[in-house]
Amino acid sequence: MDRFKKIYDQGMLEVLEIWVDVETGVNYVFRRSGNAGGLTPLLDKEGKPVITPQ
Repeated sequence: MDRFKKIYDQGMLEVLEIWVDVETGVNYVFRRSGNAGGLTPLLDKEGKPVITPQ
């Protein structure tokens, strides 16, 4: 888990987290509700990935 760093989390049953790939700086959104969940890149209003400078 050294490649990804959690920078935001909220909720317990309905979870929303933001993770950053420390090698590329790309932000990802993880959403879980019950037994279902998914991970996707976080996009800006132009549809480009949000990148955190490293």
